[in-house]
Amino acid sequence: MKSKMLLLWLFILSLNLSCKKPYNPPAVNAPNSYLVVEGVINGNSDSTIIKLSRTVNLSQNTKSSAETKAKLNVEDMSGNSYPLNEASSGKYTCAPLNLDSTKKYRLHIQTNNGKTYFSDYVQFTSTPAIDSVGYHVTSNGLQIYANTHNPKNNTRYYRWDFAETWKFHSKYYSGYVTNGTAIVQRRADQMFYYCFGSDISSNIILGSSEKLQQDVIYQNPITTILSTSEKIEMKYSILLKQYGLTKDAYLYWQNLQKNTEQLGSIFDAQPSTSSGNIHNTADPTEPVIGFISATNVKSKRVFISNDALPPSWQPAYPYNCGMDSIKVKDVAALLIPIGSTFIPMNPFSYPKSTMIDGYISSSIECTDCTIRGTVKQPVFWK
Repeated sequence: MKSKMLLLWLFILSLNLSCKKPYNPPAVNAPNSYLVVEGVINGNSDSTIIKLSRTVNLSQNTKSSAETKAKLNVEDMSGNSYPLNEASSGKYTCAPLNLDSTKKYRLHIQTNNGKTYFSDYVQFTSTPAIDSVGYHVTSNGLQIYANTHNPKNNTRYYRWDFAETWKFHSKYYSGYVTNGTAIVQRRADQMFYYCFGSDISSNIILGSSEKLQQDVIYQNPITTILSTSEKIEMKYSILLKQYGLTKDAYLYWQNLQKNTEQLGSIFDAQPSTSSGNIHNTADPTEPVIGFISATNVKSKRVFISNDALPPSWQPAYPYNCGMDSIKVKDVAALLIPIGSTFIPMNPFSYPKSTMIDGYISSSIECTDCTIRGTVKQPVFWK
């Protein structure tokens, strides 16, 4: 009897499982296009840069749409106004403002469709200098960190972002090129073995000394670079920017961080609304994404050479590379045509041969570093 009951329950369970279907909810395709405001009011000797864009639906190929032809002004409570000009699509800048740190400031935005937005007036927040940018060598790569402190103990809340640049090279060196009629040696301006790559931070990086007696940030994690990354193949540089925040700004960024980076399991924080400080004057209920702060942004650049890293670390090349020998009889068809997928590297000759018998070649991906970077050395490189 027990065995029959067990078989019956197993049969019922199999029916339930067979009736379950995966639920794939449709992507929201609402017509809403919310204004996104990125940047800070920079009060020191550097430019203020504000980026405006619009959110797009998941079904669209682009991540955002630039908000162009808007009019922007930084304003203080005394009636002074500092205009920003559109330097490129959706990017607005103005010369260094050198603001009075005792005043409050806001951002005024008038979009091309006639809508007006104001940020709340915000107190100027002092940002101390970055004491140092260092790194730890871990079991799988580099952990880059930042140190800072404010002896006046009046910053407490911090945010960082960064731009990174690195020198790397292609898998193989190509000393020859086609001119359309023959294979010739490359000129200096035709070399693409060494290149420079670049990227900017995409995560929200925060730190706080609120619970400490002293306003000190010690070894706050900034980014991690794997030991197999091309970024540290030769030389790597990071330009770190540091922003002092008010507590309201810190809570906004912290909530945004939880919503965008810390969701994915039942143990993570549940999504919640990130209320910024920018509002549509005619419709206060319209969501606007962003939080405007006023501060004196501080920055620091450091270089890390491969010579200082473990010699066992080897970069993983992003393409599968191999070499082929193209014989002279096939050179005209495979190497000489402009736009050929085969790139000549070096000539070869058979034993006892007195002439070139062909060329060792490889693919563009394995010989041309400009696919992932530029040969032009940045002005700050050393």
